[in-house]
Amino acid sequence: MDTLDTIKQQIAENPVLIYMKGSPNQPQCGFSQRATQALMACGQRFAYVDILSNPDIRSELPKYANWPTFPQLWVAGELVGGCDIITEMYENGELQELINATVAE
Repeated sequence: MDTLDTIKQQIAENPVLIYMKGSPNQPQCGFSQRATQALMACGQRFAYVDILSNPDIRSELPKYANWPTFPQLWVAGELVGGCDIITEMYENGELQELINATVAE
């Protein structure tokens, strides 16, 4: 399976997925930390991929997603965005609604 197939499979199999630097418990950058804190505050399970230990995904995902930076949050197969969007959505309640609706499906 090539890297693009792996990315597509990860997105398809995980309703809530964040590509980040590090792990939710040990983020390796401030942006990933803020994004996962917002996700964890929503109280639902989510999957993550550490792009630092997956350099192929780190190089291919920005081209596939047409989004150059990390973290990247994917919900129900759609790219939501990066840290600023995730944080803004969390602060106005949209992230909680989106994640609850997706997990309930």
